[in-house]
Amino acid sequence: MTEIDTLAEHLKTFATERDWGQFHTPKNLAMALAGETGELLAEFQWLTPAESAAIMEDGEAGSRVRAELADVFLYVVRLADVLGIDLIRSAHEKLEANARRYDADSYRGTARKAPPLS
Repeated sequence: MTEIDTLAEHLKTFATERDWGQFHTPKNLAMALAGETGELLAEFQWLTPAESAAIMEDGEAGSRVRAELADVFLYVVRLADVLGIDLIRSAHEKLEANARRYDADSYRGTARKAPPLS
């Protein structure tokens, strides 16, 4: 069992103990994930690139970023569990697809987007 599997089980138990499983539909979890992502983004809003790169040096701001990022991660893990998605396998598959789509020689040092998938 991976650490993500263990975390997913812990989240499932947490939800079950509170009878929250009824609310943990894919739609609701995706919406909660979007909300938490917004809260993470709010921590970076209006910061300069340099300030955003140094945010973890600020104890209070760093603590908030850690907490919001944890919330995002927990909702991703819970949503994947509810949908029966193997996150690690899916992440590896996506990375392999991106490596084909954004070959290193053509995209090194550029932020341009690849053409749409056909």
